[in-house]
Amino acid sequence: MAMHGKIVTTLELKSSAEKFYKVWRSESFHVPKHASKHIQGVDVHAGDWETAGSIRIWQYTLGGKPGVFKEEVSFDDENKIIALNGLEGDVMKIYKVYKPNWKLTPKGSGCLAELTIEFEKLHPDVPIPEVYIDLMVNLTKDIDESLSTE
Repeated sequence: MAMHGKIVTTLELKSSAEKFYKVWRSESFHVPKHASKHIQGVDVHAGDWETAGSIRIWQYTLGGKPGVFKEEVSFDDENKIIALNGLEGDVMKIYKVYKPNWKLTPKGSGCLAELTIEFEKLHPDVPIPEVYIDLMVNLTKDIDESLSTE
């Protein structure tokens, strides 16, 4: 079984690429409001809410259990890509590399969101991060639903 890999899935969102991207680009402090079932809080550890290279610490729930994820964020404004690089937290106890990202492509009045997790396992018996791509999918859908009702 491979120790590293990538999981990719695509969702069609009601929100425009610009509106969804803006949440992650400069308003990630609103994510807990948009997706409170999954994200209970987020704090800036270094930097700020808008600068690439800033480090944030997320409090989330997965499978009914609380978790923490510390990441460094980067942005590609031209291609509407939000990339997180896992640094510490629960997920980093089983993965050496954990890099979730969103790529947003306009489609009609909404957009397509390509969700990707690049990963490298710490041990061969660690599962591929399917539960984490499910979390990304549910988080993305909740943010989209919240944005479409604003």
